Amino acid sequence: MAMMKPAYKTVGITARSDIANVETIVSSIAEILTKANSDVLVDSKRCTDPSLKKFGCFTRTKDLDLLIVLGGDGTILRAVREMDDFSVPILSINRGTIGFLTEVEMKNMSVTLKEFLEGQGTIEERSLLQVTALRGTQKLYQGRVLNEAVIAQGAIARLIDLKTSINGDPLAVFHADGVIVATPTGSTAYSLAAGGPIVHPKLRATILTPINPHSFTQKPLVLPAENEVEIHIMTKKNRFEDVQVSLTLDGQTYVTLKRGDVVRAKIAKETVKFLRRSEETYFSTLRTKLKWGERLPVKENED
Repeated sequence: MAMMKPAYKTVGITARSDIANVETIVSSIAEILTKANSDVLVDSKRCTDPSLKKFGCFTRTKDLDLLIVLGGDGTILRAVREMDDFSVPILSINRGTIGFLTEVEMKNMSVTLKEFLEGQGTIEERSLLQVTALRGTQKLYQGRVLNEAVIAQGAIARLIDLKTSINGDPLAVFHADGVIVATPTGSTAYSLAAGGPIVHPKLRATILTPINPHSFTQKPLVLPAENEVEIHIMTKKNRFEDVQVSLTLDGQTYVTLKRGDVVRAKIAKETVKFLRRSEETYFSTLRTKLKWGERLPVKENED
């Protein structure tokens, strides 16, 4: 009897390195994939492990039909930034803490993974933010992020000045700790902690959230995806040294900025694709992972 053709023929596995027994977990995932007649490739950090040498190694997502990410939200953010082909869907297995972006818990991995390989599940698309940092004509950074780009003060606790415009139209000079430019996915991350709104990920929009602005009127904005945010760094010298400013991408990569540098951010044309179970909804994730909308318990007969 001929074996059933898997929905995803070539599957790559990338994992967070500090997970306990990571090689054993990756091997168990690979075994399920192999039994389903999928070809398994592991990331470059896993290739040197003796127990995983029998599997090939991938360096480009364009060589895959599916990318499995083992870890938490941070591992997903890193994997997305490293992708060279955004048509490849991601299936995330949670080994982190909150796991807001992850899809499968380890205890359900075996059954759920088999279902996905049989073609079950749906594809959910999420917006990416295209970010460019310039110093004159020199590109300090160019890439895409899933959550946010943050321009903020560095080592010295001083407010910084950020001249901000939308499509060339002056908006404001933020005298603040910084500014967050986020995607709808990133609206539940740093932007939320800074007082920004929760924006459903199916909306194509950009969220602009000032961090501790020295003004009661500078509130977060939700902008159309077509709008480009441009931020000019306007830090001033003090008697000690320049106020340090940094551009941080998804909380993991940073670029040091100085007066005169420019950061541009806009929703990218490409989207990242996540493999999801059809019965799960964004609102159930808000409730279970962020405890959104829960009331505090009230004791009976409490005055």
